[in-house]
Amino acid sequence: MQQDTESKLIGQLQNPDTQRQGFSVLVKEFSEPLYWQIRKIVLSHDDANDVLQNTFIKVWTSIDNFRGDSKLSTWLYRIAINEAISFLNRQRSANNVSLDDADTFLVSKLEGDEFFDGDEAQMKLQKAILTLPEKQRIVFNLKYFDEMKYEQMSEILDTSVGALKASYHHAVKKIEEFLAAQN
Repeated sequence: MQQDTESKLIGQLQNPDTQRQGFSVLVKEFSEPLYWQIRKIVLSHDDANDVLQNTFIKVWTSIDNFRGDSKLSTWLYRIAINEAISFLNRQRSANNVSLDDADTFLVSKLEGDEFFDGDEAQMKLQKAILTLPEKQRIVFNLKYFDEMKYEQMSEILDTSVGALKASYHHAVKKIEEFLAAQN
């Protein structure tokens, strides 16, 4: 979204007279990219839809707190990622899954997802990604699939660029090792 378009949208969102119209534009513009970001974290289509809905509810109730310190898209991604992580933590807690067992919990969700339409190689890659610690997995997904710049990731995840580069490097190494062990 271009800077002037984003500024106009923020103005609409913060004006009570145009807030509903602005929110409608926001949902239309960001639903798909946020859905796919959330889906990479929670894996299930239905869960991703639920988290996306929660994300937009949180955006609606918090829009007055948006100060414009970051881009609107950065703020939205931060909320979506936090909502997705909170969702997974609630699920793990409800299912009595320890963090050590988290990757097998998520692999079983991936394997049981009727909406996963990838081939065997994509399934292997997704399983490799699921062996990563949560933060590394998010960094890997943002960089590898979304081709997001480290600077934007830094704003979304509130982590230094150097730490993100190191995290991505370690993630790639772990994925390569996992895939090599599979052959």
